[in-house]
Amino acid sequence: MNLPLTIARRYLFAHKSQNIINIISMISAVGVFTATVALVVVLSVFNGLHGFIGSLFSSFDPQLLVAPVSGKVVADADSLLHIARQVDGVAHASAILCDNALLKYGKRQMPARVMGVDSAYSHVTGIDTIMVDGRFCVEATESGGRAVLGFVLADQLGARSSFLTPLVIYAPKRRGQIDMAMPENSFVRQYATVAGTFAVKQMEYDANYAIVDISAARRLFGYTGSPAASSIGISLKPGADEDAVARRLEQALGDGVSVRNRLRQHESFFKMMQVEKLMAFLILTFILVIAAFNIIGSLSMLIYEKKDSIFILKSMGASRRLTVAVFFIEGCLVSLGGVVLGVVVGVALVLVQQVFGVVGFGSGEAFIIDAYPVRLDIADIGLILLTVTLIGALASWYPVRTIVTRYYRQTAGE
Repeated sequence: MNLPLTIARRYLFAHKSQNIINIISMISAVGVFTATVALVVVLSVFNGLHGFIGSLFSSFDPQLLVAPVSGKVVADADSLLHIARQVDGVAHASAILCDNALLKYGKRQMPARVMGVDSAYSHVTGIDTIMVDGRFCVEATESGGRAVLGFVLADQLGARSSFLTPLVIYAPKRRGQIDMAMPENSFVRQYATVAGTFAVKQMEYDANYAIVDISAARRLFGYTGSPAASSIGISLKPGADEDAVARRLEQALGDGVSVRNRLRQHESFFKMMQVEKLMAFLILTFILVIAAFNIIGSLSMLIYEKKDSIFILKSMGASRRLTVAVFFIEGCLVSLGGVVLGVVVGVALVLVQQVFGVVGFGSGEAFIIDAYPVRLDIADIGLILLTVTLIGALASWYPVRTIVTRYYRQTAGE
């Protein structure tokens, strides 16, 4: 039997002469409980948003992206494609050439990022799954071929896949100067028909990107006859380890290129989300620290009420260490009760939201999803348990060590 725990539990639930002690103890437990629930829910919301936005990017971005360390393009992309396809774990590799251009459709015109892709692009991304009009088809012809637009860009141009009006793409010539007398001669012009529109549900894609065949893009941007590419998209075989494949690609392709996963492709965005999650954790932890002051107050009052019991414990042979342990455990029980119940309730709320989507964004089609995305992370639960338990222990240790020691010495006649 653990004697300090038994005595602490008895003191905790025993009748107090001053009812205010029970009230303050209850407030302490409720404060720890509320802060714990908030930590579980808020961190789960950030995890859900992180995963949801990452899933949106995965429909357009390849699992791994090979890009030159310096310069805009890789001159001999065909050789890199051949090497990449031989690396263990690589399923498909696709050459991508991307640059700025001007799109004109009827009387409307918009700047855009024109991205040329080869036939393997649909295998390294989920572009087929996000088509909202028409189909993904960018086959090239001598005059340009077909193009697929982001749905916001298509809406701004007034372009639809069922229309026969050609899409005109302008890009400045890569070599030479602009002839001010005849500036139109300084641009390369190509025509394309709109084969469909896609929706990533992210404005940086939907309002800016037009996809064409890579041979058309090479003619447009002045790389005719050159297997140039600004990047190479890689998809992995099922079960392949992403980090291991990335290391093998870097070794096989040499120092002139870098290999980035989806997290690194949007590093600044995901870092911002991590910072926001950290700030939310710190703010809620600060609120928890404030709530812990109630533990200090309730323990101080309890020790004052039980000072006669301290004398009794000493007279029965209890050491100062055992007496301190009794009241310290009592303070920990208050915080532990709050954190355990808080984690249970917080996890239950998150699971209910995952299954039923109780908290939604409202009616209408203005939002991408109907309810807030949430996802539990065991590491977060462990961090919350450790943080709250540590704060509760520190809040209990100081008053117990200081006040109990003083009363213990007084009983000894010191």
